[in-house]
Amino acid sequence: MLLVTDNLLQGPLEDRHRELGASFAEFGGWLMPVSYAGTVTEHNATRTAVGLFDVSHLGKALIKGPGAAAYVNSAFTNDLNRIGTGKAQYTLCCNDSGGVIDDLIAYYVSEDEVFLVPNAANTPAVVAALKERAPEGLTITDEHRSYAVLAVQGPRSAEVVGGLGLPTDMDYMGYADAEYDGVPVRVCRTGYTGEQGYELLPTWDRAGVVFDALVEAVREAGGEPAGLGARDTLRTEMGYPLHGHELTAEVSPVQARCGWAVGWKKDAFWGRDALLAEKAAGPTRTLRGLKAVGRGVPRAEMTVLAGDDPVGVTTSGTFSPSLKVGIALALIDTAAGIADGQTVAVDVRGKRLECEVVAPPFVEAKTR
Repeated sequence: MLLVTDNLLQGPLEDRHRELGASFAEFGGWLMPVSYAGTVTEHNATRTAVGLFDVSHLGKALIKGPGAAAYVNSAFTNDLNRIGTGKAQYTLCCNDSGGVIDDLIAYYVSEDEVFLVPNAANTPAVVAALKERAPEGLTITDEHRSYAVLAVQGPRSAEVVGGLGLPTDMDYMGYADAEYDGVPVRVCRTGYTGEQGYELLPTWDRAGVVFDALVEAVREAGGEPAGLGARDTLRTEMGYPLHGHELTAEVSPVQARCGWAVGWKKDAFWGRDALLAEKAAGPTRTLRGLKAVGRGVPRAEMTVLAGDDPVGVTTSGTFSPSLKVGIALALIDTAAGIADGQTVAVDVRGKRLECEVVAPPFVEAKTR
């Protein structure tokens, strides 16, 4: 059952999060656990052992029927022909001007079935866009309440997931369907932290069975349940985009350095002409990393200065528990000619915070 409290949606595990002592906040229209033992503790546990995240707010959608994979491939940016059954792929749903409606994961089930995991707030827009242009014979359904999503992330993630008798030996972005205690679970080797990890999709109504077992196994492995706070610090250290920040209807994959998720040689995908033109001309702004030199923490939507001249704006910013300094992602004007290693300043509430321009990730990725 999908609960709604004070106009905020709640997932299937909200009572369990309260029992674990979670604090909560709104995110994308959902009531989300922010932290349990503290963001820094949960962040460090994920980097050194294992963290457990409930991200059941993420959307789910199903495209079925003759040519389902071919249709999805003609709509989204990445090339589904690069993968096959049992694989998942990061891709982008763009508008005709090349802006990003959403970034999402596509699970290739077969030529006639593709399962999608979009961002929560964008699921209706993605489903509506797919339905609007779908050929006859395809069914496109919003499956938001059919599955929960539990992310097990960190160097001991395989030990935790395998300890439940679930598969762990797939390649990166590979998935397998299995069961735990009679509960169907789709297990994919992926995540949003930069660590080796898995995302588990049990059925919504029985997600608690899997979650309870994972909490016990994670704690036995020296890890922690982790909330939205640690999820954000972990993904920012990796330079991973968050829709609404690094990717928006006005920020293209070219600007956000997500061109690797575009099948440039494909004959068709939404926004293709605009993106090809932008790639050929070069973007007017590009996503860069900023690492604080002095004391202070940059946040989103702060002006970036070269001398006294505005040259960009931060899209995300946080304190990095791994580096113990402030870090940010920022869209920097290409014409400013800012190079990696150069120092710029971020206007933090009227005070200049000196930052070094760096190429993300801020810490080494260990996903593979």
